[in-house]
Amino acid sequence: MEATAPMLVEEEAQRCAGAILRGYVSFTDAFADITSRARKRFESCDWHGAQHDAVERLEVYTRIVAQVVTELRGMLGPLAEDAGIWAGIKSAYSEFLSSLYDSEIAETFFNSVTRKFFPAVGVDPRMQYVDSEFAAYVRLSETAVFQTYAPGGATAEWVAKILGDFTFDVPYRDLAEDARLVAERIDAEIRGVTSIEVLRPVFYRGKAAYIIGRIHAQGEIIPLLLALLHREGGVFVDAVLLKPDEVSVVFSFTRAYFHVETENPREIIEFLHTIMPKKRLAELYIAMGYNKHGKTEFYRDLLHHLAQSDDRFELAHGERGMVMVVFTLPSYDVVFKIIRDTFAYPKTATRREVRAKYHLVFTHDRVGRLVDAQEFEYLKIHRDRFTAELLDELLRIASYSVTLEGDEVVIKHLYIERRLRPLNLYIHEVGADAAGDAIIDYGNAIKELVVANIFPGDIMLKNFGVTRHGRVVFYDYDELCLITDCNFRELPAPRDHNEELYAETWYNVAENDVFPEEFKQFLGLNADLREVYFRHHADLFTVDFWKDRQAHVRLGEVPDVFPYKACRRLH
Repeated sequence: MEATAPMLVEEEAQRCAGAILRGYVSFTDAFADITSRARKRFESCDWHGAQHDAVERLEVYTRIVAQVVTELRGMLGPLAEDAGIWAGIKSAYSEFLSSLYDSEIAETFFNSVTRKFFPAVGVDPRMQYVDSEFAAYVRLSETAVFQTYAPGGATAEWVAKILGDFTFDVPYRDLAEDARLVAERIDAEIRGVTSIEVLRPVFYRGKAAYIIGRIHAQGEIIPLLLALLHREGGVFVDAVLLKPDEVSVVFSFTRAYFHVETENPREIIEFLHTIMPKKRLAELYIAMGYNKHGKTEFYRDLLHHLAQSDDRFELAHGERGMVMVVFTLPSYDVVFKIIRDTFAYPKTATRREVRAKYHLVFTHDRVGRLVDAQEFEYLKIHRDRFTAELLDELLRIASYSVTLEGDEVVIKHLYIERRLRPLNLYIHEVGADAAGDAIIDYGNAIKELVVANIFPGDIMLKNFGVTRHGRVVFYDYDELCLITDCNFRELPAPRDHNEELYAETWYNVAENDVFPEEFKQFLGLNADLREVYFRHHADLFTVDFWKDRQAHVRLGEVPDVFPYKACRRLH
């Protein structure tokens, strides 16, 4: 390419950096506009509107990045793939970032744009942000993101003050009674309160609103989460959570993202991290809807972990999948999933269909029972970090996605999920009571997915996992579909003795036909656990159960699925 005059390069870089910044501002404006609707949705009980907003907001980022890329191609012409000018564009863009409250997310937006022009392996620090160059200089909000309360007087008094500071266009049903009930829980579990700090933004998700704070007591930081619901008669506090693990479940990777109005997400994230110290920053960004930046934070965390460790990637424990190769790093609590080149019989899905299933999960309400998978492309990891068995398997059955470039393993496409203990292994590793609880929750997981219009498809235990909080969740999506797309049928009775003896199915079965009675043969439980499961979930084997739930979904009912135990509810 003919050398470009330095002045022209600098002018083009400034123009392009400005176009990217305008695109970023368009994204943040659209994101904020959709997020701001959450309050009205809650006040008007517009749950379908809230669901629509959740999906719309997920699509904004990709749409605006594509618009910016189109604009830049027109501006740059043959210079679009010139790494030199992109180094200048990054330099010019960086000059804008010191004035932003959310500069770390603006960096991720810039990287998303550059990846469209340079979809090569790895990250080039000349024209992309590897580590945040502005994280240490994030501007603080003009007003503190939290309000401080003194614990003077009875606990119910300062609880009532907190609730009174969060007003809606609909009244509380009985604020004084809610304050009394919350105070009883706090007084029963906490002593020596010295101060209370409560985030100013309300966290909205689904049919609930959450007030989130922290209590300082006897040198400890204790979470304070008040879950609000709106029903006939007004708003009320449904639950109070005071333990990090309880709050962590509300922010789980198995749930949809919150809608939170804030100009400085970093300050909110840092506050949340003080009450959920086991959560990665990446997970907290994702939980607040900044899933693209969450991926950036995760990638940085992974690189840091690889630099600080020396164990090797290995095949994940559990049965081998027919659609995915699943591997893990023992010292890192995630799994990496790569689509196989071909699928073993009887799987008939295509690669495109599998990716569509994962996208469905990404945009759907996961109701605490579906693992959120983050999609990555073009990762490069040194081959020494892989066991020989794993590397051989990846190159043999996933060659479309995995190649070798010298001593580097290049992964063109994969999903990353939190690592869980497969349910079929878990029930043999714990005592009888814990195994029974897991099997009961396995049935509960299926039923909660059903009311959210999700049919797991393959309900074998190996496709479910147990979280560190003991919750059973589903993570194998290649046969997942909507309940409304299924045709639930009774098994036809054989017409004669010959049909009864047939090894193969003697009746016609359409692609969307489901026979609940057949689920019994896939349980793989011993007699004791089978009895527990049948005692609690025998209805799952009946057609009437599935058709009844299907009818409710088709009527547009939005279910109540609470991210906390029934014992934490106040009413």
